[in-house]
Amino acid sequence: MRQSIFCTAAVASLLFLACDKSGEVSPGGAGGDVSAEQAAAQEAPPVPISDRIRVTTSMGAFTLELLPDVAPKTVENFKRLVRNGFFEGTIFHRVIPGFMIQGGGHLPGMEKKVAGGYLPNEADVAKEKGLTNKRGTISMAYVPGNPHGANSQFFINVKNNAHLDFKAKTLTDFGHCPFGRVIQGMDVVDRISKVKTKNMNDYTTVPLTPVIVTKVEGVDADGSSV
Repeated sequence: MRQSIFCTAAVASLLFLACDKSGEVSPGGAGGDVSAEQAAAQEAPPVPISDRIRVTTSMGAFTLELLPDVAPKTVENFKRLVRNGFFEGTIFHRVIPGFMIQGGGHLPGMEKKVAGGYLPNEADVAKEKGLTNKRGTISMAYVPGNPHGANSQFFINVKNNAHLDFKAKTLTDFGHCPFGRVIQGMDVVDRISKVKTKNMNDYTTVPLTPVIVTKVEGVDADGSSV
């Protein structure tokens, strides 16, 4: 029994680290060889947005608290995408129970949705400031071997995933940058993590019924839209 549990956890971790090669835009890829800051500079002046973000899905809503003091560039990039309405209509396309749920880069039917720019990885800074990939944290996803190629895809940890934390400034050990946490609606995240999945294209853990993000918005402390 213990061996079976160990094998299941190992397979889940391997599935995550072996994310499809097209999962995110790399420098020089379809999104262009520009940074997230350069992409933002090409847009209109940003409208201030709350550090509290409510994500409404077809299975319910959850609220995030973003932590700009921990990962400032990552948070600003996420807010930029929220302001632009980028996430609305996307799906959670990788769901692994007891591990994480991942979204921010595909539409129903698994069509890719790509945002311009890429991000420097702030996983080392986040860890120094005490934020790691614990249950309930939101973190950035990227193609294995390209830790500075994160763009729009994110995941929410449904358990403590220490193996995803920063270890060293190398291509294989930089880890994934957490930049906030779920402060309300973790039951919704847990429910999403347990949906039935299927194989689709190059992915093996796509929800059988699409889990669609219908709205992403800044909210104040009492939950009102801002």
